[in-house]
Amino acid sequence: MEKKEQLYEGKAKKVFATDDGALCIVSYKDDATAFNGEKKGTIVGKGVVNNRMTNMLMQMLEKEGVPTHFVKELSDRDTVVKRVQIVPLEVIVRNVSAGSFAKRYGVPEGIVFDEPTIEFSYKNDDLGDPLLNTYHALALKLATKAEIELIEQYSFRVNAFLKAYFLKLGVKLIDFKLEFGKLPDGTIVLADEISPDTCRFWDVNTNEKLDKDRFRRDMGGVEDAYREIFKRVTEGK
Repeated sequence: MEKKEQLYEGKAKKVFATDDGALCIVSYKDDATAFNGEKKGTIVGKGVVNNRMTNMLMQMLEKEGVPTHFVKELSDRDTVVKRVQIVPLEVIVRNVSAGSFAKRYGVPEGIVFDEPTIEFSYKNDDLGDPLLNTYHALALKLATKAEIELIEQYSFRVNAFLKAYFLKLGVKLIDFKLEFGKLPDGTIVLADEISPDTCRFWDVNTNEKLDKDRFRRDMGGVEDAYREIFKRVTEGK
C-alpha cells in the first residue's frame, strides 16, 4: 500500500490517502510541541517509538473489547489505519494529580485518586483546546449523548487495562489523552495514539518521568525516557 496525497499534518503526524478510500496511512514525525504549539523542538526517534508502541497497545486493546482504527504496521514510522472522522472531543483520564490538573486546582502532583477522573476538552487549536462538560458538547453538537457515554465507557476500559499493564512493567500510569473517531457507518473507534506524547508515565520506584513532560519542563534526558518506556513495553509484551 502506497501513500497518495497528504490529507492532514498535525503536530506529531502526517496522514496520507491510499488507493483504498476506507484506509489511510499515518506517518509519525520526530517533531515535538508543547503548550498548544508555543514550544517546539525535536525528539530524535520519537516517531518510531510512538508508532510502534501505539500499534502494540491498540492490538492489545482490541482484545479487551475496545475497537480501534489500527489495521497494519507498514514500517517503523508508517501505519495503515481506518479512515475516520475524528470526534472533536479530547478525553483526558487521570489516576493521579499532575500537570494542568494540579495547577488548575492548586494541589501538589502525586495525589492518588480513589477513582479515576475523566474530563473533556474541545479539540480546537485556535481556542487552546478549552475544557468542556457533556452539556457543552451536546450544545455544540460535537457528539450525541449515546456517543459520549460510549466514549466514556471505552476510556475507562482503556484506563483499567493500561494501568494494570504498565504496573507490571514497573510504571505508574498517571494520566493520558485519548481521541476517538467515527467510521462511515457511525461506529466509534479509538484513534490517534497511545504514547509518551499522550500519556504520563512515572517509574514505580523513583517517580522518574518517562514521557513528554521531560520536554515540556526542560528536564533533559527526553530521548532516553522515550527509549526506556519503549524498551519496557517491547520486552514485557
